[in-house]
Amino acid sequence: MRACKSTHVVLLLLVWTYSALNTEAAWRQQSIVSPQVYKDRRVTFRLRAPEAKKVGVKAQFQQGLQPMTRNEDGLWSVTLGPAKPEIYEYSLVVDGLEIVDPSNSWLKVWRKNSKNLLEVPGEPPMFFQQQQVPHGTVHIHRYRSKTLGVTRGLYIYTPPGYETDQNIKYPVLYLLHGMGDTEDTWTVVGRANVIVDNLLAKSKAGPLIIVMPYGHTPSAPPDMRSLGNYRAFEKDLIEDVIPYVQARYRVNRDREHRAIAGLSMGGGQALAVGLGNLELFGWVGAFSSAVPRGQEFDNLMEKPQEINGKLQLLWVGCGKKDFLFQANQKLIERLKADNIKHVAHITDGSHQWRLWRQYLDTFVPLLFKTEK
Repeated sequence: MRACKSTHVVLLLLVWTYSALNTEAAWRQQSIVSPQVYKDRRVTFRLRAPEAKKVGVKAQFQQGLQPMTRNEDGLWSVTLGPAKPEIYEYSLVVDGLEIVDPSNSWLKVWRKNSKNLLEVPGEPPMFFQQQQVPHGTVHIHRYRSKTLGVTRGLYIYTPPGYETDQNIKYPVLYLLHGMGDTEDTWTVVGRANVIVDNLLAKSKAGPLIIVMPYGHTPSAPPDMRSLGNYRAFEKDLIEDVIPYVQARYRVNRDREHRAIAGLSMGGGQALAVGLGNLELFGWVGAFSSAVPRGQEFDNLMEKPQEINGKLQLLWVGCGKKDFLFQANQKLIERLKADNIKHVAHITDGSHQWRLWRQYLDTFVPLLFKTEK
């Protein structure tokens, strides 16, 4: 009997010791600050990996894999920069395996992979930084898409003051993400809600609601080259999303108060859906767009008088180093040749969020004004 009790005590001690060691290890990991951003805009990355042979970091503001050094406790670190004020992606590489930073919960999550994000603040604050201004609300919804036969996600931004005056109706922007993104990307990475909060506080834009749907469809994965493969998304947006929003939010229901815009794949969707439904949308924006090609899109473009008569704004933005720049340039040339009224916003830069945040900051103040 004593032997059994002794064995039981020993087992309890072993379990307690193992648990204590794991708790200490977890605490040591959680106590690591990574990334650490300094006032001079340098950034330190850290990772505890005592058994690793080689550790490095891939940071968007620094070219190539940057090696990290190990101290006697197995803590690897490196300080990089200074970096320009911006939001950057990064990942860690441990013995050839690329991983996310376990000390940083801010992630950009694609459909099939993810990377960490970090913010290097500016002084004065950048347009995408949270500031001491009134803030709107981001609502998260799940809705049943009857057209697709699945349940899908939907993010909706309402401006400051939406809850206080129940008599005001708002214009609405349907804002679309890119290939591989999800419905939360425009808030998590694009900072759409923060950008609009700051615009409203400075009276650079009027209050609006932003609807951010999920752009991929199970029945027809969008193809950058074909308008036809946007049909499934178009049906979901028009037959499910818009009625869902109108039933639950105080939005204006005429096309003069409804806009559609998107980036990359979402830019192609915005062009296809917006130009194909001029009775629904009065404002169209394409950011680094995957320009649709094919006879169906050609047919839409062959109605310049109708486009000019119904659209308040057709806005096309792209960076000169973007792999989609040539396609956007051809689109702009065609708009000019066909005398279709538009705004061409050509900038430096490539296919990246740095530009798309800027484009949103430029595009929103143009919306829902009476003059074209």
